[in-house]
Amino acid sequence: MAVDQLALLFLLLLGALLTVPLGERLGLPAPVLMTLVGIALAFLPFVPNVEIPPELILPLVLPPLLYASVQRTSWRQFAANRRPIFLLAVALVFVTTAAVGAVANALVPGLPLAAAIALGALVAPPDPVAATAVAGSLGLPRRLVSILEGEGLFNDVTAIVLYHVAISAAVSGSFSWPDALGEFVLSAVVAVAVGLALGWLSNKLIGLLGDATLQTGLTLLVPFVSYVLAEELHGSGVLSVLVTALFLAEHATDADDVMGRLAGQTFWQVVDTLVTGIAFGLIGLELVHVFGVAEGRGGEMLGWGAAVVGVVVGVRLLWLLPATWLAKRLHTRRDVDEEIPTSWRETIVMWWAGMRGVASVALALAIPLRTDDGSPFPGRDEIVFIAFCVIIATLVFQGLTLPWLVRRLGVRADADAERVLERDLAIRAARAAKRRLKEIEEVEELPEEVQERLLRGAYDIGARISPDMVDEERRAAFMERTQRFKSVQRIQRELMSAARHEVLAARSEPGADPEVVDRVLRQLDVRSMR
Repeated sequence: MAVDQLALLFLLLLGALLTVPLGERLGLPAPVLMTLVGIALAFLPFVPNVEIPPELILPLVLPPLLYASVQRTSWRQFAANRRPIFLLAVALVFVTTAAVGAVANALVPGLPLAAAIALGALVAPPDPVAATAVAGSLGLPRRLVSILEGEGLFNDVTAIVLYHVAISAAVSGSFSWPDALGEFVLSAVVAVAVGLALGWLSNKLIGLLGDATLQTGLTLLVPFVSYVLAEELHGSGVLSVLVTALFLAEHATDADDVMGRLAGQTFWQVVDTLVTGIAFGLIGLELVHVFGVAEGRGGEMLGWGAAVVGVVVGVRLLWLLPATWLAKRLHTRRDVDEEIPTSWRETIVMWWAGMRGVASVALALAIPLRTDDGSPFPGRDEIVFIAFCVIIATLVFQGLTLPWLVRRLGVRADADAERVLERDLAIRAARAAKRRLKEIEEVEELPEEVQERLLRGAYDIGARISPDMVDEERRAAFMERTQRFKSVQRIQRELMSAARHEVLAARSEPGADPEVVDRVLRQLDVRSMR
């Protein structure tokens, strides 16, 4: 990698960090701001052109982003929301692909139907990273965020398979519905098999490694291995990563592995922030280069782009309105876990949150330059140009206006429901602690004073989570104990700080072994966390 390309990469990484606090101050999504940063950089004469092979964008960017997104959800949520997710992630992708393909085939002269379908497939899936990053920062109801996450994670699977089928037809000049359907089914079956097998193996390896650092390092490798292995076996890499991540989220959680959990969560938050920033910065950087192909016919190509943008946005709204109504009709009292929009306002927010992003960019740039007979791929420049029109219109315009729309419609998270759930979990946690205390008392002789202290501690476990779970008298006693505890904690922190400073100072003393010093310092750090 050239020095100027490396410098550009570090500049994007710095931008990824700076746009997070800037976005919080301005009330704007960080991915949208990072795209604007990329656009601004592209216009600077001293910034080099991006030289990343298109075929590497998906395998380098999507696996870590998908894996990080799955950490915020669970298999239960997917299973409970299978109907709304199917309507959005599968059915809507097919409908959007067909609508865009028909319009593009009619508007763009000389664009064959297979190439038009490829365009429809690559602009059909809303970006999971953009949608969840934007929705998660706006305080939306959890059910909407869950549906957007599910849609974003599964629609890439559907769209990428459709894209590959359409590209194969355009390159070879032939198309067979049975072959396409067989490829679709085979891709899904292989991906699920690879994802489950790798998830099981990774779970076993995590248990064998033991150390939190090694476990976290393994989780960094897992999504890439899952993606590449599935692709090599002609499966869906995206679906494989999704299955692997869900398997690990369900089976690799040790309740007592505090260090591993904290280290893993912190690590993946950093990875998510940096990779997201790079991905959306690249979108902005590629924009100027892509629009350069429109010289001499910019007005005509912008007209095609605007028409496809209108189809993409309009089809989503026209589909969501009846789909939401159907989901409500199919919803029964037994489906207590199913999360669906409860009002037209929430449906409008879901519609406007359908932004295109990383996957669409990667698929557009990965279109082959030539067909099997050596001729140029039909309409490649036009397809890439139209795709970027859709990406910029939905990502930048919708991303910048979504916070305003949410405020205008008054869509907010159900804070009361969240407090009730928090209180229920606090009660369950306190009861579990009391049950365990009784079991210990049956086999061990504990002094009465120690029993009372431990019993208060069991109550305090729940009260720390939700003070509302205890009555006024107990709450006052808990607050008093909390104040004393905070005072002791403050003094303990100062004692530990003095110890750490002394040990760290020993690092620069003559004869001191840095490895021994670091090992002692790590012990102090772990004790401080506990």
